[in-house]
Amino acid sequence: MPVSLQQEGALIRIRLEGAIDIGCAQELKELLVQGLKTGSEVRIQLAEATDLDVTAVELLWAAKREARASGVVFAFEGRAPGPVSAALAAAGLETFAESGGTI
Repeated sequence: MPVSLQQEGALIRIRLEGAIDIGCAQELKELLVQGLKTGSEVRIQLAEATDLDVTAVELLWAAKREARASGVVFAFEGRAPGPVSAALAAAGLETFAESGGTI
């Protein structure tokens, strides 16, 4: 499964594996919405992702914006592989993906 959600107390982890593209966009959107609705900290694990298409990047960007507006901590966890970092850099999210930083 390319996208999965794991809840550990007040922490939500959404793990991305393999190529994240339009084929799993609906699932990614649902998990991001579910995670943000909890009001808990949401972390996106990128280490196992091999590629993000524009749809996935847009969903992550929108989730970042919604988290900021809602006061929810939203962070990338782990170092993103090269193609994933490049996709995030194109969207202005590279700083967070490289450092595992909080958005």
